[in-house]
Amino acid sequence: MVPTPSSDAADGAPGASGRASAPVQFGQYPPARRTILHLSDTHLLAGNPPLGGRFDTAANLARTLAAAEATGIRPDAIVFTGDLTDLGEPEAYAALRAAVEPVAERLGAPVVWIAGNHDERPSLRRDLLGLEPTQEPVTGVWDLHGLRLIALDTTVPGWHHGDLDSHQLEWLRHELATPAPLGTILALHHPPLPSHVPLFDILELRDQGRLAEIVAGTDVRAILAGHLHYSTSGTFAGVPVSVAAATCYTMNLARAAVDVNGMDAGQSFHLVHVYDDTITHAVVPVVDAPTGDFFSAEWVERMSRLTSEERLEAFSRKRH
Repeated sequence: MVPTPSSDAADGAPGASGRASAPVQFGQYPPARRTILHLSDTHLLAGNPPLGGRFDTAANLARTLAAAEATGIRPDAIVFTGDLTDLGEPEAYAALRAAVEPVAERLGAPVVWIAGNHDERPSLRRDLLGLEPTQEPVTGVWDLHGLRLIALDTTVPGWHHGDLDSHQLEWLRHELATPAPLGTILALHHPPLPSHVPLFDILELRDQGRLAEIVAGTDVRAILAGHLHYSTSGTFAGVPVSVAAATCYTMNLARAAVDVNGMDAGQSFHLVHVYDDTITHAVVPVVDAPTGDFFSAEWVERMSRLTSEERLEAFSRKRH
């Protein structure tokens, strides 16, 4: 097991989402208590040859990181849910660190690396985490000022499907025995969800009933996953599951009735906002496109000076 990071991993004042100035509250909900930047499936290769002969994974990761940083949000953690590299090469893990760590440092957020089926545990542990290069599962616990984040390792050495061995499941059961102040989020690679893309059914997380038995009735509030190369959501053991699309390429679901293959489009990341009573998962597209300018900073500042009744009159009342 990866040693449990201390609560000092995410410095910042408790209660606020990130460490930037608090956003203006216009409606019923206060600002999120915690915010997580969720990315997945970078699939980097040593020397950056085109993945599958067509996808520039390093450039796509750089675009995604730039888009995430441009939001201005300072997350409490940055989570990558697996397939960090395509072949588990040491040079690829080094390239991943070089791309991500400067961004994480500027944002002041810890990075949580989740192992995926394309990763190799020994190289991931040695070249990304600075640990002994063993086949031990890559797991850990992060205390994000009361919000507990648990990383699971669903990889099976030598295979692409997912599973959780009895030792890891018992470790998880022990961790969840004590509730966290703001609840728990699980992060893993293989999502415990059905997929309507047949090839992913072959590589799904096996024996999901054992995990469901441990999760049900605990303080687990959300599950973050990857693996599918498209964004989707569902529930598992009564817990919402959110799958982030890949940064490298995404599956063209518009061709689901014919054949589903990867395309160099549709990349995105998720912003996970944790409130007292709910958790939202916003899909943020990585795209260069012109946008309108109505909701400007000046407009927001002007709205902030109005009372709630005045804001309704100015923005809610129909004028036609």
